[in-house]
Amino acid sequence: MSEKEGIARRSVLKAVPAAAVLVAASDGLFAGRSAAAPPAPPAAPPVDPPLAPPPGEFPQPVVWASQPVPGSSARVVERTLDVRFTDVAVPGCGRVTTRTYNGTIPGPTLRVRGGDTLRLTQVNGLPPNPAHTGDHNRPHDFNSFNLHTHGLHVSPSGDADNVHRAFAPRTADEVAAGAPEPRYVTTVDVPPDHPAGTHWYHPHLHGATSVQIVGGMAGVLVVEGDVDEVPEIAAASDIVVCVNELRLKDGRVPDFTSGGALAAVPAAYTVNGAVNPTLTLRPGEVQRWRLVAATAFGALSLQVTCGESKLTLHQIAQDGVTFPAVVASDAVTLAMGNRADVLVQGCEPGTYELRAAGVSAPLMTVEVAGPPVEPPMALPTALPPGKPFLDERDVANPDADREVVFHVDPGVFAAPFPNAFRCLGTHPTPAADPAGDAARDPAYGLFDPRHVNHTLRLGTVERWTVRTDETNPAFNHPFHLHTNHVLVTHRNGTRLDPPVWHDTVGLAGGKPGDRVTFLVRYEDFTGRTVAHCHQLQHEDLGMMQIVEYVEDVE
Repeated sequence: MSEKEGIARRSVLKAVPAAAVLVAASDGLFAGRSAAAPPAPPAAPPVDPPLAPPPGEFPQPVVWASQPVPGSSARVVERTLDVRFTDVAVPGCGRVTTRTYNGTIPGPTLRVRGGDTLRLTQVNGLPPNPAHTGDHNRPHDFNSFNLHTHGLHVSPSGDADNVHRAFAPRTADEVAAGAPEPRYVTTVDVPPDHPAGTHWYHPHLHGATSVQIVGGMAGVLVVEGDVDEVPEIAAASDIVVCVNELRLKDGRVPDFTSGGALAAVPAAYTVNGAVNPTLTLRPGEVQRWRLVAATAFGALSLQVTCGESKLTLHQIAQDGVTFPAVVASDAVTLAMGNRADVLVQGCEPGTYELRAAGVSAPLMTVEVAGPPVEPPMALPTALPPGKPFLDERDVANPDADREVVFHVDPGVFAAPFPNAFRCLGTHPTPAADPAGDAARDPAYGLFDPRHVNHTLRLGTVERWTVRTDETNPAFNHPFHLHTNHVLVTHRNGTRLDPPVWHDTVGLAGGKPGDRVTFLVRYEDFTGRTVAHCHQLQHEDLGMMQIVEYVEDVE
């Protein structure tokens, strides 16, 4: 059955959540690619069409919210993500041909609550992959993908948040024979007690991730809950600010055919699919911005400025975890993959700009204008308890901390990818030649899908130290552990008070480079997943490790 889905756009000025809810599709879902699959869908299944915002309205992605299952207390987001090359109009950038979710940059925003299910059918309408006979740590299979629900504490196994799956397109022979475009299902059960917060989803197939992310293949994922019900937060407009970092040459993303093929292309930064869109904020009004760094290469140190004036960013959450209290600051720094929820209050009228350090153009314009809100909207004085902190006294084997060191050895391989991007430390991938020169070894510290680097027992609290030995401060190696958040307790030897929950931690280079220490408890879910550098070019080239969560045998 084809989909026919209505679309509603939420006004960011009124921010009525019910107005953004879309009716869930009722199309049948296929469990995967199979010769016995139901009848083929049309070559290009109907999907939510891309919409331009009404004149003067700040763009927001289409919203897919969970819906009740008839005859049950369950709720589900049951939708189709259609992936194919799309000719997209990017305001301020022109027309772009790129891989998209449902024809938009970013893709639809998914909204769930604890206890809901995400059931997403993904159609691969991309062309056949060219043959790849090289090493698995060389970019390849750009037209295959999978789905990672970045930040969710959910199962990494089976058809859930499993980044070891590969959603391949048709082969050339299948295209010639008129075979249907393959469909793949991802089913993610969100735990009933999952914290409320802002996350995102994106493809995560090793070798193809960076090309797809810099083409705009990403979307926002919101878990609703207690923090949304704080009266001052509930009264604020709830606004997605998804920053994509597009790498475009002649209107397309170049193939990742050499070490500099993507990095050498200037970045075009968009917010919700537009270059420098304008958001209106009345004096005295409070808005909630869900800032999402859906970037592959660039960290974002963000400020909202008007000449010498700045709007204060009142941060209430980091990486989907509510803070113990509101933290007011002039700037918020997001490594690639980070999210921050901030409350922003309009003050003196004027034209402000959301700017990122090192980026020449503003990311978006903020017009503080219109009749003042009287009395001014209030900021919260208390927040619900977020994720409880861990106690260092609960660390198992305190003399056996885990360490990861991000390290690059230049000139190890022949061109066009000469550099070795390694994860070293306490559990590196073994060298091909243990007696040889480790700096020239073709396997040492590089991703090997057959080698488990870290075996992690459920219920255990451990301490990790992660650092980079880059000397250039501009080089950033964010560390991302799948499935479980980490509690950062120290940065560069200095204790944080209070500590901060992250799922992705930025590590800038320097002399020395950044170093963080964190605690992590492995909870709820077993299975193999990954820890890696979230500079996604580096991940595609081997800066990743296998972690396996196992039951506690004691």
